[in-house]
Amino acid sequence: MTTATALGELTGEYVLDPARTRIGFTARAAVVGKVRGRFEAFEGSARLDGGSPARSAVRLTIRAASVQTRNAKRDEHLRSGDFLAADAHPALTFTSTRVRQTGAARFEVTGDLTVRGVTGQVTVDMELTEAGPDPQGTFRAVFTGRTVVDRHDWGVRGARGLVGRAVTLEFDVTAVRRS
Repeated sequence: MTTATALGELTGEYVLDPARTRIGFTARAAVVGKVRGRFEAFEGSARLDGGSPARSAVRLTIRAASVQTRNAKRDEHLRSGDFLAADAHPALTFTSTRVRQTGAARFEVTGDLTVRGVTGQVTVDMELTEAGPDPQGTFRAVFTGRTVVDRHDWGVRGARGLVGRAVTLEFDVTAVRRS
């Protein structure tokens, strides 16, 4: 695969490769510095239009109960009503509403993020880092991205004073072209 792929070659329908995709987060926590975590269960799809990126679209569904921080007690707390309320709201979703090219391989993907049943708009800065056929001939596109959200905007208010409001969402995405 190469980063020199022309954007026009990206056009097609894609699904996320869960074995090569990481969806994570970082938040400041009192005393311990930063808490880093990831979600283990998710699915997503994209319709990429390399000739006109504004016509591209992305959908992502994350299973809230799949949150992992390498600390079982903290993970259970994150799944509780103080944070994600995974029993009542099992999925976090993102549906793009706009894609804007901001550089040769950079994009702003704006959309509706739903957490705990609350929907708000976010913009994720994404960069295409690789694209092309893998050794088996399957076309893949690799993106990295991030955005910072205020967790209170989605009703995630647990651990006041112990966890910062700003949460950085991090995306290392490998998408496989299906058509």
